[in-house]
Amino acid sequence: MSKIIFYEERNFKGRHHEFMSDCPDMSSFLSRCLSCRVESGCFVVYDQPDFLGNQYFLRRGEYSDHTSFGMRDSIRSCRLIPQNQSSFRMQIFERENFLGQSHELVDDCENIMERFRMSDCQSCRVMDGHWLMYEQPGYRGRMMYLRPGEYRSMRELGQSSMRLSSVRRILDSC
Repeated sequence: MSKIIFYEERNFKGRHHEFMSDCPDMSSFLSRCLSCRVESGCFVVYDQPDFLGNQYFLRRGEYSDHTSFGMRDSIRSCRLIPQNQSSFRMQIFERENFLGQSHELVDDCENIMERFRMSDCQSCRVMDGHWLMYEQPGYRGRMMYLRPGEYRSMRELGQSSMRLSSVRRILDSC
């Protein structure tokens, strides 16, 4: 069973609350969240309620200061990443609404533009598995968590200025 504990203050101090599933708005449990412990499983934390804003992937470990993994503001929501499925499959599209050049992925891609000669990636369909998309090649920069479903526009996920350049599967390491 997956479990994460959030603390109001840095270094695991102050009031705390634990979660074993998604939480779209932490404000009803904590006034702010500046540190956390992932006791088991993997989670994506967000700096805005309702799973919006900047996202950060956390696996088992201690995070004594929210700035240590790049977050500037308090953690406002979190999403549990389910245990890995046996297969991965995603279709990426150059333009919104599944238009333009398209390619299917079943493994990690360090540089979408170089590998597929695409000018951009603005929509996708995730058929199997859970994925992380990054704004820079080499799995760097801001990231976006994608679970099975259709994503007609990456702007709808709260990352309007983000250009997606690399993608990685979330494997059993959770």
